[in-house]
Amino acid sequence: MLGLGILGWIIIGGLAGWIGSKIMKTDAQMGIILNIVVGIVGGLLGGFILSLFGTDVEGGGLWFSFFTCLLGAVILLFLVKLVTGRSTAGRR
Repeated sequence: MLGLGILGWIIIGGLAGWIGSKIMKTDAQMGIILNIVVGIVGGLLGGFILSLFGTDVEGGGLWFSFFTCLLGAVILLFLVKLVTGRSTAGRR
């Protein structure tokens, strides 16, 4: 596990959540706190999914951790949009 501490995970989670919300076009509905939460939860989700494929998620380093959080954030936002039925196409 990376020795980043809680502040490091908040920063990585915030960046990953923000970029993930830009990719999924949900940034208008989210604030900084929700971006951080999505990034951190996305990191847990991404780490779990990658470990299912046999990937060593603990020894990957800083960039690998960031991209793991980003992947998980995008998947999490996709699932939330799928469950809630929210679409940006029909909004005015």
